[in-house]
Amino acid sequence: MHLLLVEDDPMLGDALSACLRQAAYRVDWVTDAAQARAALVDHAYDAVLLDLQLPHGSGLAILRGLRDRYDATPVIILSARDRLSDRIKGLDEGADDYLVKPFPFEEVLARLRAVTRRASHRVVPLMQVGEVHVDPARRSVMRDGVPVKLSIHEYRTLVALLERQGHIVTREQLEDAVYGRHGTIESNTVAVYIHQLRRKLGNGLIATVHGFGYRIGEAAA
Repeated sequence: MHLLLVEDDPMLGDALSACLRQAAYRVDWVTDAAQARAALVDHAYDAVLLDLQLPHGSGLAILRGLRDRYDATPVIILSARDRLSDRIKGLDEGADDYLVKPFPFEEVLARLRAVTRRASHRVVPLMQVGEVHVDPARRSVMRDGVPVKLSIHEYRTLVALLERQGHIVTREQLEDAVYGRHGTIESNTVAVYIHQLRRKLGNGLIATVHGFGYRIGEAAA
């Protein structure tokens, strides 16, 4: 299981990383908000352990960015903020759990087991367009019953289109879905992902609506 640890305290981060690796987790440890946003764009994690007070941004903004682009990765907030209002705010923003520092490492492991277990039992509707089927719970894509390997960026682009099936999705909306609002990308990047999706899933799957954006579904055929 692959985890992202976002923690700027070097002693706590080092100790927590060691504890998690000893428990057989694969851990990427980053120390500021910019690194966290980049890691979340480039990788699909099974869970995130997230500090709130970070250099170059806040943990809550990172969490909000995840949920804004329909990313349901389990998130456990790790924070020294122990007021009830802080805990409520974190959970309302989309966190799956909230742990107040200091905490026993055994409790972190137990909370991780709990949130990943709940995530694995979530009933997430399958998505379909034509002969293409997407299982968001497994992050898998099938075409005519055959698995199709997509990059994380291609997958997020496809899901963003399927979330609005039959409707026009602008390039800006796709950029937000793939990279979040803090991403900086080349102007033709979305077009590249659309090209790759057409190559892998069929040229007639996604229609270009010139001057507006892209559309998937009945009107795209």
